[in-house]
Amino acid sequence: MKLDKPVLVEGPAGVGKTELAKSLAAATERALIRLQCYEGLDEAKALYEWEYGKQLLYTQVLREKIGEVLGPTGGLREAAAKLREQEDVFFSENFLVERPILQAITSETPPVLLLDEIDRADEEFEAFLLEFLSDYQVSIPEIGTVEAEHAPVVILTSNRTRELSEALKRRCLHLQLDYPSPEVELEIVRLKAPGVGDALAQELVETIQEIRTLDLRKSPSIGETLDWARSLVVLGAPNLDKELIEETLSVIVKYDRDAEKVLAHVGGGPKRKDLGQKEPTGENPHEAMYEMHRSTHKHTH
Repeated sequence: MKLDKPVLVEGPAGVGKTELAKSLAAATERALIRLQCYEGLDEAKALYEWEYGKQLLYTQVLREKIGEVLGPTGGLREAAAKLREQEDVFFSENFLVERPILQAITSETPPVLLLDEIDRADEEFEAFLLEFLSDYQVSIPEIGTVEAEHAPVVILTSNRTRELSEALKRRCLHLQLDYPSPEVELEIVRLKAPGVGDALAQELVETIQEIRTLDLRKSPSIGETLDWARSLVVLGAPNLDKELIEETLSVIVKYDRDAEKVLAHVGGGPKRKDLGQKEPTGENPHEAMYEMHRSTHKHTH
């Protein structure tokens, strides 16, 4: 924080990157401003936009006054020139709707600004962020450059669904966040799900850690570990057995093939010869083609 540089936190989905920003805001007693990134995100949603309805209303209300200001003119060109002289009235901060980034810049006390899942945004949005990440300022054509009096604490998170630009990375400190160790995850369960007994918590964490070693499309997140713990408390489970794992597996595993692999591993489902092979996700066309070819080859022989 003393370096006044943004922090880029990368790691698998569900390891606590967003929670890190929330905890930082709570620990430092700062406001948390969050911008959830997505494909197609632009300046109007991230920085500012003009309140056109309000501008139009003011124009209608002040119609007579506008006529007085323009006065007698020699033609459209002269009238347009006089009208341009009054543009600042309608393109001022009174008609500006601040979005998260501008809110962070203009805040009287520096907040924590969370740019969540920046890898989901387009490369164009990354380029737009560079000025802000470098100097904590933004340029608004109608107003000018707006600088932050106090630099906000900026946290960017990425699930690495795509590679971020070198320009963005150069402007940030980097933090790699992975799944926690068994000891740390056990402490998290005890803290966030206090109704779980020590023995059950130990079994649950050991099972989760073991499941994450499998080749799954999506490994259980820390949040799903906590959901599972709370579910077991509701069920009044004294310990974790194969039958209970099978009944509650949907809490932590979201794909059928992943569930088959987990059940086979713990002994609750049919063994499969291809459990160690990666499931095609549709993201890699070569992988999908290989699986189709392998399946066809089996049937023809």
